[in-house]
Amino acid sequence: MRPGAALLGIAALAATAALTGCTKLDTVSPSTVRKDAAHAKTAQQGAFGTVDCGKAKCIALTFDAGPSENTPRLLKILKEKKVPATFFTLGKNHIAKYPELVKRMDAEGHEVASHTWSHKILTKISPKEARAELERPNKAIEKLIGKKPTLMRPPQGRTNDTVNKISRDLGLAEILWTVTAKDYTTNDSALIQKRVLEQSSRDGIILLHDIYKGTVPAVPGIIDELKKRGYVFVTVPQLLAPGKAEAGKVYR
Repeated sequence: MRPGAALLGIAALAATAALTGCTKLDTVSPSTVRKDAAHAKTAQQGAFGTVDCGKAKCIALTFDAGPSENTPRLLKILKEKKVPATFFTLGKNHIAKYPELVKRMDAEGHEVASHTWSHKILTKISPKEARAELERPNKAIEKLIGKKPTLMRPPQGRTNDTVNKISRDLGLAEILWTVTAKDYTTNDSALIQKRVLEQSSRDGIILLHDIYKGTVPAVPGIIDELKKRGYVFVTVPQLLAPGKAEAGKVYR
């Protein structure tokens, strides 16, 4: 495992605590977004077709901290199984190192989002530094795919009023998660799959990391079993449709 990946794993150990105790701002559920937008006439159209998650049993597969050397295999799996995903990409050593993979994500119908430039904990740095951590990947992603990301995931899920305001200023909505395999703690693909399947439910947002070698091999089994259970895979924007994520709000 690369030193950078190891650091990410150590940093991620507090992610569950962040979701339960450190995020003081109110979070909005996908069902609430859809309900509030019920007057809309049409759902958002993605590359994989329109899905009405008010009727379908939807779930969103998301990947943090890539792209990496494992991403081409992941993209191949997703393409073969016709499953869209949302990628919360890192800038340093990832977007900068694998720009063609970012382009491929977008070209193949996936949502490209931000996970900051260098995975600094936004609540522990100055507002100026936090803004730079979010502005830099926005510019890099826009340069590669022709559009700025509208979604970001704060490292460890840690956010506060200051991070929230900066996100709003930059046109970013914050996306947390409901399912975590804690794949930063194990390379056991069977265990990763088991953890995801045990936690998954309708409107779920699954958090995985395509930087760890045990994760990508777990993806086919996760997809196949959840499809058997009647789930339809969508991107995060599709999960919210016909509503849209609003900058400055936190979703989970």
